[in-house]
Amino acid sequence: MLVPGYTIRLSRRSEVGALPEIERQANQLFASHTGDLGLRSEQAPALSSVAALRIANDDGRLWVAADSQGQLVGFALVTELGLFAHLEELDVLPAHGRQGLGSALLEAVCEWAYSRGFSAVTLSTFRDVAWNAPFYARRGFVVIPPSELPPELLEIVSRENQKGLRTDLRVIMQREV
Repeated sequence: MLVPGYTIRLSRRSEVGALPEIERQANQLFASHTGDLGLRSEQAPALSSVAALRIANDDGRLWVAADSQGQLVGFALVTELGLFAHLEELDVLPAHGRQGLGSALLEAVCEWAYSRGFSAVTLSTFRDVAWNAPFYARRGFVVIPPSELPPELLEIVSRENQKGLRTDLRVIMQREV
């Protein structure tokens, strides 16, 4: 998926250090929703570690969106969970939002998952936040009922619960590839 004025591509190792700032700025969108999502205002979401991002970069599981000047404005991070490629993080700088970059990064991830033989791309997200579950649903993702979650995805829910996230307000979604 092309977005005029932007490039979607695999990351370069030299770029990894810039990605936590993109994530931090994207997380600011949740600031006005802390009460609705069961988050305390002082409970900032943990940023992806540079070490984890470097590993993902080296494994070819990290994509970036760059503007026409080559400045990074978004990224997508994937982990491998057995038969699933799991979208761990998808962030776009708010100033570059609503341009199709999130969709383009998501399509890059889905194409990669297909080429690697994964059965589906999965993710965990807030059910009622417009740029979360509704965004993914418009792109072909469906909610997996909790009773049908395989062990790998139950582990994701458990980790989120341990971090203090309201897992009752979140859903696991998947898109077959």
